[in-house]
This record gives sequence, C-alpha cells and structure tokens, in this order.
Amino acid sequence: MSAHRPDPPYRRIVAEFRARILAGDLRPGDRVPSIRQVAQRWGVAVATATKVMAALRDEGLVEAKVGAGTVVSARTGHQRPVAPATTPRPRQAGIPKQALNRDQVLRTAIAIADSEGLDAVSMRRLATELGVGPMSLYRHVANKEELVTQMVDEVFGEPELPVPGPEGWRAKLELISRRQWELGRRHLWMPRAVSFTRPLLVPNMMAHTEWTLRALDGLDLPMTVRIREVLTLHALVVTVALTMADEVEAEQETGVTLTRWWLAQRERADELLGSGRFPLLAAMSHETVSDVDGLFEYSLARHLDGFAALVEGRSPTQT
Repeated sequence: MSAHRPDPPYRRIVAEFRARILAGDLRPGDRVPSIRQVAQRWGVAVATATKVMAALRDEGLVEAKVGAGTVVSARTGHQRPVAPATTPRPRQAGIPKQALNRDQVLRTAIAIADSEGLDAVSMRRLATELGVGPMSLYRHVANKEELVTQMVDEVFGEPELPVPGPEGWRAKLELISRRQWELGRRHLWMPRAVSFTRPLLVPNMMAHTEWTLRALDGLDLPMTVRIREVLTLHALVVTVALTMADEVEAEQETGVTLTRWWLAQRERADELLGSGRFPLLAAMSHETVSDVDGLFEYSLARHLDGFAALVEGRSPTQT
C-alpha cells in the first residue's frame, strides 16, 4: 500500500484561508494578504503564492477590488462559496487527447489570465493546467496570438445584447458601454488584448460593433460618423478599464492599497498643496481620484452629452 501523499503547499494555505473565511474570522470586504505577503508569511515561492490567490478566486472566496486590493468576496456573506475542488483549477490530469476541446482550452486560458494576467498564459502553461502535451493544443489554436484572439471572442460572448434593446439611442449606448465595462472589470487583461487600428475579426466582438451601429439607426448620420462614435465609445471604456487594471496589478504586486499609497504621500502632498500655489488642487479629495467607477460613469455621461449636441445641432449632410 502506497503512503498517503501530503497536499501541496498551496493547497494547505488555501485551506487555511477557506477555514478562516467560513468561520467568519475574515469577513466580506476584509483585505487578504497580497501575493508577496503570502510568499513571505508562509515561506513559499511567489509562484506558489500566485496559485493560492488563483484558487481562492476560483472558489469565489476572494475578489479584486480597486482601492482595497484583494478582498473577501461579498458573496461569502450570504451563501456558501463554491465547494473546493479536490483537484487544482482547472487542471484535468490525463484528459484523453480526443476529449480535449476548444471550450476547455479557452476556459482554462481565460481562468489563468483572470487570476495571473495575460503574460502568464502560454501554450506550455496551458498544457500543464490541462494535463496534456503541448502538441495537443495545436489542434485547437495555432499559437498564442490566435489563442488570445479566441479568448477575447469568448469573453465578448458573455453579455447578452437585447434585441432591439431599450428605447432611444442614448439608453442603448449606455447599456452596451456598461456591459463592456463589466467585462473589463471581470477580465482585467481584456483591455490590453484589443486594438482599434488592427481590430480582432471575431464574431462576438463584431456583434458588439454591429449592435452599437444599429443603436444609431434613425439618426440620419453618415456611416463615417457612426463608426467613429462606436470606436470612441469603446475607447472610453477601454481607457478607464486599463486604469483599473493597472491599479489592481499594482496593489497585487506591492501589497499597498491605493488608500495606503495616498497616506504614504501625505507629507509630500501637504508640502505642495500647502504652499498656496495650487489652491484648486488643494480642494481635491483623493477619494474622487481613486473612484474608477465614478470616473467611468462621468466620462460616459459627458461623452453622450456631447454626442447628443452633435445629433441635435448638425445637418444630415455633415460628416
């Protein structure tokens, strides 16, 4: 009889976090240690600490929150988190080659990118997670570039785009912008994977563009104006989403939340703002600066105000 093999270190650390969360020692909204802090506290490698945080996210126990870092998920306050798998996420050791399919490949790649960033996704890493040889993947994707393209297509297929949608062009543009904003929040890597000058020709992303163009039906706008509006709206979402992604990444890498960062800058800020040279900036609240959701909503509203002025004040022949 073979001896019982102990759980790998990252599983034992995950179990400790899980027990504390379920016991209420860590409550919804409480900040959990950063990857670097986990590595230092438990004496493990950063790669192991990264697997800890990925497993906790996959179980629905923690989530990334701008301004707070990685915190205990609000979902744990009213329901039990997803039962931990007895095998790691989403490794499926020994999958027969004929059983591996495109959906498994994409779901696994997206899970890696969601928890560790797009740079962590590679054909070798993906094969390891799936428990197959790297060559098995090439039956489904030609290379990493194609893999990322298909990942983007997959996530753009997540939100439902109602037909015909709410009444009025503004309500429609608000709806699709907020759906894409939620995609950016859920998949922090996604904004870096899209391009405006070399757009990804994939059906789900193209469906978003087509839906947005249809939202402008009846306004008697030239197609050039309609296309530029679609691109501008998408650029607005992506730009703010990149800011959010950068902040979450900085918090995870340094273990310093935005609030703590501002506190560390207080002496220098007081020196500059107390000089009298910047009276308007002195009245600024750092909470306003760090409110990325508020920035998105403000940017969207002001942009649509400007577009409304164009729609109401231009002649049909203007380009």
